Amino acid sequence: MSDIQIGDKVTAIYKTGKYIGEVTNIRPETILVRVLAVVTHPTQGDLHSHKDADVPLFHERRALAYREQANIPAKMVKPYTDEIPEYKESLTNAIQKLRDTLASDDTLWAKKSLENISTLEKEYF
Repeated sequence: MSDIQIGDKVTAIYKTGKYIGEVTNIRPETILVRVLAVVTHPTQGDLHSHKDADVPLFHERRALAYREQANIPAKMVKPYTDEIPEYKESLTNAIQKLRDTLASDDTLWAKKSLENISTLEKEYF
C-alpha cells in the first residue's frame, strides 16, 4: 500500500467520477474518503454499455455529495497537494466540462446524457 494516512488530502476515482477528498479510514483493500470537491462528474447511462443509449435503463448518475464518504479501491486513491476548490464551484465546473464534451457529440447517448445533466442541475442547485 502507499504512504497515504488518515487525514491526508487525496484524489479518488469512484465509478466514473473523480473527487478530491480527505482520508477518514484505511482498510486492507479500500480507503474511506470524505468528498470535498468534484473534479470529474460521473458519466451518464449504462456503464456496461458505454456510450450506448439503446439500453433497458439509462442511468442518471449523481456526483457524490459534499462530505459524503465512499470506500474507494486503494489503487484509485492518489495524494493531492494543491488547493481544494469549494464544493459547489467544483461541481459547477465539472458539470460544465461534461456538458461541453457532450455538446460536441451528436449521438443519442450524448443527447440523453445532456437531459440527465439538466435534471441533475435542478436538483443540485
